[in-house]
Amino acid sequence: MAVSTADQLTIVENRARNVGELFFGRVEASGPREAFRYPDADENWISMTWSETGDKVSKIAAGLVDLGIEPEQRVAIASGTRIEWILSDLAVNAAGAATTTVYPTSSTDDVAYILSDSDSRVVFAEDDEQVAKLREKRSELPSVSRVVVYDGEADGDWVITLDDLIERGEKYLLDHPDVVRERIAGTEPESLATLIYTSGTTGRPKGVRLVHDCWTFEGAAVAAPGSLSESDLEYRWLPMAHSFGKVLLTAQLTIGYPCAVDGRVPKIVDNLAVVRPTFMGAAPRIFEKAYGRVVGMMVEEGGAKLKLFRWAEKVGLQVSRLQRAGKPIPVGLKIQHRIADKLVFSKIRDRFGGRVRFFISGAAALSTEIAEWFHAAGVLVMEGYGLTETSAGAFVNDPDDFKIGTVGRAFPGTEAKIAADGEVMIKGPNVMRGYHNLEGESASALTEDGWLATGDIGEFDADGFLRITDRKKDLFKTSGGKYVAPSHVEGTFKAVCPLASQMVVHGNDRNFCSALITLDPDAAEAWAESHGMAGASYAEIAASDQMQAEMAGYVDELNSRLNRWETIKKWALLDHDLSIESGEITPSMKVKRRVVEERNADLLNSFYVEA
Repeated sequence: MAVSTADQLTIVENRARNVGELFFGRVEASGPREAFRYPDADENWISMTWSETGDKVSKIAAGLVDLGIEPEQRVAIASGTRIEWILSDLAVNAAGAATTTVYPTSSTDDVAYILSDSDSRVVFAEDDEQVAKLREKRSELPSVSRVVVYDGEADGDWVITLDDLIERGEKYLLDHPDVVRERIAGTEPESLATLIYTSGTTGRPKGVRLVHDCWTFEGAAVAAPGSLSESDLEYRWLPMAHSFGKVLLTAQLTIGYPCAVDGRVPKIVDNLAVVRPTFMGAAPRIFEKAYGRVVGMMVEEGGAKLKLFRWAEKVGLQVSRLQRAGKPIPVGLKIQHRIADKLVFSKIRDRFGGRVRFFISGAAALSTEIAEWFHAAGVLVMEGYGLTETSAGAFVNDPDDFKIGTVGRAFPGTEAKIAADGEVMIKGPNVMRGYHNLEGESASALTEDGWLATGDIGEFDADGFLRITDRKKDLFKTSGGKYVAPSHVEGTFKAVCPLASQMVVHGNDRNFCSALITLDPDAAEAWAESHGMAGASYAEIAASDQMQAEMAGYVDELNSRLNRWETIKKWALLDHDLSIESGEITPSMKVKRRVVEERNADLLNSFYVEA
């Protein structure tokens, strides 16, 4: 049931003072209900109630106090998404301290920089691999007094296990039973809660200062429309080191739904079938990959199955567009849709567990064509928008009020406007309180009256839905004077080509656009098996005449959908996919465009050499 704007504002305005208060309020309200489930070493799912979660968080928080952690001091977490990450983060905030997030894929140098710049005092480390990074740089980290490892060995000195910390906390609580309650009571809405270092597409990471009020606001803003309830079940794989993951956590604390936690990306599809969630947040790459896999399988099948699939797609899109336009569906089309749903679409939904009400897509732009395809199959993918600097969420679509191709309306309690040059500006409780130790950078991002310059170009429609055109710094102009939004071209290509992983469009001050393309490794392997190249390497597949010809067809299809000045005149398939490990993609799955262009400068320049 839709919640009125006035009621949404009331919900937002009556939010908790801090994350600790929000969490323990949920523990009190939902004690015996399930809070989390997570896989053990044997892949069995273990359930944890809110009361059990509260007990563990209290002990970890008390253990941190026993280690000497003071209010607003930083405690880092260098780990992938897992139940221990969530417990540690909640405990840090319950102790009045602030979490510094560290991606487990971060280089040793970046880890040392983040821990030093944040002045972190304790580090939760996922395993011995993460501990090794810290040992290597220990001489540069004088402020780090202790490392707490989840899966690894204690050394009797600097490194202790999480169980050791919990035991310390238990003992400390015997003599100081009110310590956690007192720390929470002393935490103000403007107390620092989290330092998230933006991975950035260029330069050193910047620490974004997010206070408790940012997170309690985010949780209340997500809860306000009433789209989620305690009866929902979330599947959470997103990196908790990313602000999107933290928003989902605070929304969970506000609403009280249970959450299944497993950050292993290769396990997503298998886990969805087991967990059977009602919703999930994800980056666009997950939807692109799912789309590519389904369409690619049908293309390889060919024959009658492909014809049935294409027919179902056409029927589904017709129904989807009529539904979204509020128009009646003709009886004949309804009958066709029931058949298409039974034979094709129900099988697609079953891949996601069969109970998903909607997905939330964020962290990067999602192709409109792919979003439409999912809706045609009966799976709603709602786009949202925000930055680390807005505590992730600033806009989101609603299941009962959405427009595909937009990122929805602004969160209740926030303001948004478009600057003269088209840049989106945001103001509200979710906006950061500046960059850590970077006053100059903070001043350039925030106006004196609190408006954040997002760096994104966008426009509002008549109903207040925001459409993001591109990153301000990514828009380029050809030598012919035409502006090109590369993300639009790239998103369209991913909808056209089920074999694609990435496309990077190039053409600033050039007389035409060119592109670097990579293959999805799984799709490429499946393609190779059906084209007489089973066992071939990625590079061999990419270089083969067959793949080059196939890709040329997809580029031609792309160009048929673009304005003349946007079309791709020359392109190349790279001999590797872009990856986080290679430094070409951020941990939140955004392409580091400048890095890719610099590493392939000779190839790109060759496209523009006169014959």
